[in-house]
Amino acid sequence: MRSSNPSESTPCESAPRPSTLGELRTSGHVQRSVKAEIRGNLLHRLRTGQPRFPGILGFDDTVLPHLERALLAGHDLVLLGERGQGKTRLIRTLAGLLDEWTPVVAGCEINDHPYAPVCVRCRRLAAELGDELPVDWKHRDDRYGEKLATPDTSVGDLIGDVDPIKVAEGRTLGDPETVHFGLVPRTNRGVFSINELPDLAERIQVALLNVLEERDVQVRGYALRLPLDVLLVASANPEDYTNRGRIITPLKDRFGAEIRTHYPLALEAELALIRQESDFADLAGLPAEVPDHLIEVIGRFTRLVRESTAVDARSGVSARFALAGAETVAAGAVRRAALTGEDHAVARVCDLPAIVPSLMGKVEFEVSEEGREQEVLEHLLRRAVAETYRRTLGAADLTGLLDKFDAGETVESGELVTATELLRRLGPVPGLAKMMERLGMSGESPGQAAAALEFALEGLFLTRRLSKDVGAGGSEGTATYRT
Repeated sequence: MRSSNPSESTPCESAPRPSTLGELRTSGHVQRSVKAEIRGNLLHRLRTGQPRFPGILGFDDTVLPHLERALLAGHDLVLLGERGQGKTRLIRTLAGLLDEWTPVVAGCEINDHPYAPVCVRCRRLAAELGDELPVDWKHRDDRYGEKLATPDTSVGDLIGDVDPIKVAEGRTLGDPETVHFGLVPRTNRGVFSINELPDLAERIQVALLNVLEERDVQVRGYALRLPLDVLLVASANPEDYTNRGRIITPLKDRFGAEIRTHYPLALEAELALIRQESDFADLAGLPAEVPDHLIEVIGRFTRLVRESTAVDARSGVSARFALAGAETVAAGAVRRAALTGEDHAVARVCDLPAIVPSLMGKVEFEVSEEGREQEVLEHLLRRAVAETYRRTLGAADLTGLLDKFDAGETVESGELVTATELLRRLGPVPGLAKMMERLGMSGESPGQAAAALEFALEGLFLTRRLSKDVGAGGSEGTATYRT
């Protein structure tokens, strides 16, 4: 669909697009540079209140204002931050600020604009064909290029090199058309991103100096200078953490802006990110539900791990930590449903312990904590459950549930105990509806009721109003609650 931005010089979907240079001129198309496109479209969205960076959460008052200023100023930029802060995700949204469609010379490897071709081939065709020069249209999604910087990345990968096949076909080495263009020229008139820029060898970074300052590329000593129209964006982890390389000073100087990213500052942003990015709505054809209170537990757990003195603060704790935790909890519910024949998989507190071993590899611990990694994470998970319980059910009247244990009764739950069976073991619980309401549960399914009751039981244990035996009954993953 065509953007509603009237400043975008693109033909409407219902009318045929110009297919030659002459038709393009007649249509009234106006050529704009990439940075002018982004500036104009960003200003339009700012004025109309349209989303500028869809799917980006938690940066509205911190990162995005700096990014918007940099784009309006026409700056190339570096996003600097620890792993899992959404740097690449944010960079990829920049393509959405380009015009939806833009004309290019048909068959051009570097997306020359028909009004001002720069490569040898297109200049020759323009001279030969004049207004009959064929024109293609390129969508903005195809104008974004990306390269993960690795130690083996070469200048040829980024800028270009001699194409031996063209030489073998009989062309001379001095022929500019023997050049095979790299990723940067092929993203001409678009947005090019280099992820983990410090990992790029310093001698390769030098090749980007001309791109950022003179806006051109030079290939293998050829007398060939191609003026490029490109927005160059890079991401980097703080150098004091990676220790794998650095951004050379002349390259740093040529970037117009360096913008720091961060992990979600507020718990609400952390939870919104988990809900948006986690993929557990339908696992293996079986609907999976992770109640809000468990999402909150995982969010609080993630934040506690980040803040823990046992964890290396320089490495950070990625947002992927929380997403993987939520998906693991959902998978535990699906596994239980598949093994026991439940129709609806609802995650419960008994599914939380499984996330500790699965997430341990995502955390860099201090050397002094060697051998205590699992113990540290289990302690922080219990704290997260307790904090969530205090916020949601701490002031609730749970007398009806506690009365079940007055006569020395016990209740066993566990990974393979179905919701229906847990409800049968507890029997009718006065105040259950109010409890579910406080947890934000609007349904009346056995799975939701069991999830609420088990969370209340765990909270009562963590606040020392009940006791719990783990692994009682000889079954793995069971917990027996008693007074």
